Amino acid sequence: NEQFNKVEVFKVRVTEEEEQLKARCEEVEEHLQEQQQIQSDLRWELSQKSVLVGALRASLKEKERHFLEELKHRSHRTTVLNTELQKQTEAAAYLSFQLHSAKQKLHQQRQQQQHRRPAPSGVDKPPVHPSPQASASSPTTIKPKRRSSSRSSSHLHTERARECVPRERVTGPEEPMAMPDPALFFYPYRHRSRIRPPHRHALQEAEGEESEELDQGASVSRLATTVAKATATTVSTTENNVE
Repeated sequence: NEQFNKVEVFKVRVTEEEEQLKARCEEVEEHLQEQQQIQSDLRWELSQKSVLVGALRASLKEKERHFLEELKHRSHRTTVLNTELQKQTEAAAYLSFQLHSAKQKLHQQRQQQQHRRPAPSGVDKPPVHPSPQASASSPTTIKPKRRSSSRSSSHLHTERARECVPRERVTGPEEPMAMPDPALFFYPYRHRSRIRPPHRHALQEAEGEESEELDQGASVSRLATTVAKATATTVSTTENNVE
């Protein structure tokens, strides 16, 4: 009986252990299924992300290709524009040099014409004989004439130009000419002052001097008449007092 009881107890223990092991196996199987499901989900996400990465790589390659083509086109365009700009600057410098040389030649021709032209005869003015009292009381100051200012300025300009030119060119048959600055054409909105021709300035100075001489003659004549009237009035008053 005791052995039978021991066997029964052993069987009960074995069945309990089997049930425990079976429960643990079921739990492990459930956990394994969950892990497999998670792995399948992760694999699907990984495949989706790999597809997205491939699409992004393709788009980046396409953008890089377009960027390189645009860069190549723009570099070619900049080189073409630089060559055109260089040609235009060279043409502008050449035209400025031609214009400056033409102005110099025209200026020299005008100076030669002014030298060859005879001096204009002065306008006949009526002689003015002021009284000695007027000449003693108010001496008139006559300004010196400035007709040779334009010639002296042109001569000074040519002398400065000669200093900037080598000796073998100065002693040559042609007159030296200064090269204009081509950098003026790099700034299209830069203000350049207009140069007035020297012959107008000389004519204006000559006209101003003639007008000043006429004004001085008129003022002297008016002063002489006023002095004569004053002397006449003083003489008449003294005669009346004597009588």
